[in-house]
Amino acid sequence: MRIFVTGGNGFIGSVVVRHLIERGHDVVCLLRPGAATERIAGLTFATTPGDVRDASSVRAGMRGCDATLHLAAPGGWNADDPAMLDAVIVSGTRHVLEAARERRNHRVVFVSSSAAIDASETPCVFDERSPFTIADRALAYSHAKHRAEGEALAAHASGVDVVIVNPAEVYGPEDTALGTAANLIDFATSWPVLVCAGGTSVVHVEDVANGIVAALERGRAGERYILGGENMTVRGLAELVLTLRGRRAPIISIPRSVARSAAAMGRARHMPLPFNPHVVPYATRYWFVDNAKAQRELGVKFRDARATIAPTLEWLERAGHLPARTS
Repeated sequence: MRIFVTGGNGFIGSVVVRHLIERGHDVVCLLRPGAATERIAGLTFATTPGDVRDASSVRAGMRGCDATLHLAAPGGWNADDPAMLDAVIVSGTRHVLEAARERRNHRVVFVSSSAAIDASETPCVFDERSPFTIADRALAYSHAKHRAEGEALAAHASGVDVVIVNPAEVYGPEDTALGTAANLIDFATSWPVLVCAGGTSVVHVEDVANGIVAALERGRAGERYILGGENMTVRGLAELVLTLRGRRAPIISIPRSVARSAAAMGRARHMPLPFNPHVVPYATRYWFVDNAKAQRELGVKFRDARATIAPTLEWLERAGHLPARTS
């Protein structure tokens, strides 16, 4: 097929583009002027200029394509401006779906997030049927992805062939923007290591890319598929990083209320803190998920946390973000 891809130069998108090409598909990437393309350099694909916020460029890029993989979204923990998230994630998704509606039998895979599933104050595992109960407006990314899923489901109800996938917290080599990898750097270098009560599902970028392509090929229209790996507490993830690095460091738990108050003050007053304040609203909650549906219906396998984090740390060392291990 000829596949239109938004966000194809990103951390996840670049791996998806490679997988598509390896499967024999032709790929057309929507790229903004001046977009960094190092991750997809050397791959053979077509480009079309534009931005998901511009409906006309989305429509032009989709012309002649058989399906669309929509991954475009702001990256990094600091990209939490609600207006920008709404423009890119919600309006951008609407533009993709509207363009797809004009084409016959055009499948769209919308790459959402496990952050649009749900979160809890105590450990609780969610699946695709879980209702979205997040009220905290500090979780702007979660709300934006949830609203975009509403656009996708409404489009499906009107006849658009759309599948939703929900990647969890994605790790792997070539996270050059240090999105999730920054968490590992903190754990690997801080003294002491600060953690809080919370947790996440850790998933390798290659497994996510496999899941996205599998959703294109085998996903059921109107359905969600969680692409998550092993569920880990924040403390458990810190302990794993220290073990893999062969490093001894004290781990100190910060009370949730203290972490949230300090983060809110740091964001409001632009105060320096020993942690990224934008991470705290997410890190102080549990985002545990069940990947059984993706395994059963898409045939995707997910590696465990150790097999996910170890190669990421190795890449961080090769890239100079971590000192070389002496032992």
